Amino acid sequence: MNYYISVLKRYAVFSGRARRAEYWYFVLFNAIVGIAIQILFTVLATVAHNKNIANIAFLYTLAVLIPSFAVAVRRLHDTNRSGWWMLISLIPFIGVVALFVFMLLDSQTGSNKYGPNPKELQTA
Repeated sequence: MNYYISVLKRYAVFSGRARRAEYWYFVLFNAIVGIAIQILFTVLATVAHNKNIANIAFLYTLAVLIPSFAVAVRRLHDTNRSGWWMLISLIPFIGVVALFVFMLLDSQTGSNKYGPNPKELQTA
């Protein structure tokens, strides 16, 4: 949960590096919160007989869109790749798989042009 909050606090920070744990915990909690909100508003829309209430859940998606991109770019920086590598996901299937593999890779040891290794900073 701390990783989720820390990513939201760094709402639009595209510089620096993000550990695998920070990225994947954010993705996990983002999915859990998104699904819970969707279920809640779908039930409310059913009870209230108003389909427009379910569309309110879309606001959560908009609210976390920028932090999602920011943490993904910082994760790419941690593997010594530019944030522009996010565009590889526009290539059908192969691009998404390649980006997924990049997100799974371990941090580059030591400092790189994007900053010091956050894994080494936390252990020190």
